[in-house]
Amino acid sequence: MIKNVVFDMGQVLMYFDPDSYIARLGYTGEDAALLKREVFRSADWVSTDHGTKLPAEAAADMCRRLPERLHAAAEELCCRWWHGEIVPVPGMAELVRELRAKGYGVYLLSNASSELHKYFHRIPGSECFMGKIVSADVKLLKPMHEIYERLYSDFDLKPEECWFVDDSPTNVECARCTGMGGSVFYNDAKRFRRELIEQGLDLTEE
Repeated sequence: MIKNVVFDMGQVLMYFDPDSYIARLGYTGEDAALLKREVFRSADWVSTDHGTKLPAEAAADMCRRLPERLHAAAEELCCRWWHGEIVPVPGMAELVRELRAKGYGVYLLSNASSELHKYFHRIPGSECFMGKIVSADVKLLKPMHEIYERLYSDFDLKPEECWFVDDSPTNVECARCTGMGGSVFYNDAKRFRRELIEQGLDLTEE
């Protein structure tokens, strides 16, 4: 019996859109492509999620690879991308709130830097979460098996009583390997709701 639902954050609860963050700063063309590659697609970015570098340290390393005209933008994107609008995925906050209202456990398992704690309250439905594992805090990343085990141990959860949702098939598959069921999220809250109902959860059909 499923008693707990574990959510990824980016592209599940909220949209994470580097192109829009770069455009908001006024960059286009080659400069935009350079910022996307050297900030969001860099090993330095991953290191902030892994907790091996602070965002400010990662930004400094990014700037060493970028022309000076892009340094301020790189620092803004690495350290403060979340200062702009946070766009929720339609229907997911309502689902989170219904799950909690009906007595299910609701948890977060996210690859994110420690900055997440500063903006988590801005994500609709965040008030319902009973606990969260942020990769930078535990210095583990999905899809490492250890991060799922950390979730179970920190919150005294049984994997067979949990259902995980993530937009990464690899992350979901690795969660399943640790004993937790799961769904790949395809930007469709209604579809995910139906999948939970098929697992026996008492939810309103839409």
